Amino acid sequence: QVTLVESGGGLVQAGGSLRLSCAASGRTVRTYSMGWFRQAPGKEREFVAAISWMVGITNYADSVKGRFTISRDNAKNTVYLQMNSLKPEDTAVYYCAADPRSINWRPYEYWGQGTQVTVSA
Repeated sequence: QVTLVESGGGLVQAGGSLRLSCAASGRTVRTYSMGWFRQAPGKEREFVAAISWMVGITNYADSVKGRFTISRDNAKNTVYLQMNSLKPEDTAVYYCAADPRSINWRPYEYWGQGTQVTVSA
C-alpha cells in the first residue's frame, strides 16, 4: 500500500512560483514512477510531469515544459514540482500519483488527495 500526501498549493499571482511536495509512504515507493497530474474545473484530469525511480528520467506536458521541474528525493520519499512563470491557466487541483511501472503507464495506481493551485491574473 502506498499513501501520498501533497502540500504547497496556494494562491499566487501570474508570473509567480510555487513548489509542490508529495510525501510518499510505503515500503517500496522509492522504486516507483512518480507523477503530477492536474484537473481544472469542468475539465478532465491531465498529465503534467513524471519522473522515473532510477536515473531520474523525466517527462513533461508541452504546456509546462520550460516552466515546471519535477524532482525526487528518494531518501525522503518525496517528489517535488517546482512551478515557475505561472499562468492563470495553470489553476487546478494538482494530484501526486505513483505507479510501480513505467512513467508512461496509465492510469497510475496510487493517488493523493490533491492540492489547490490558483493563479490570479
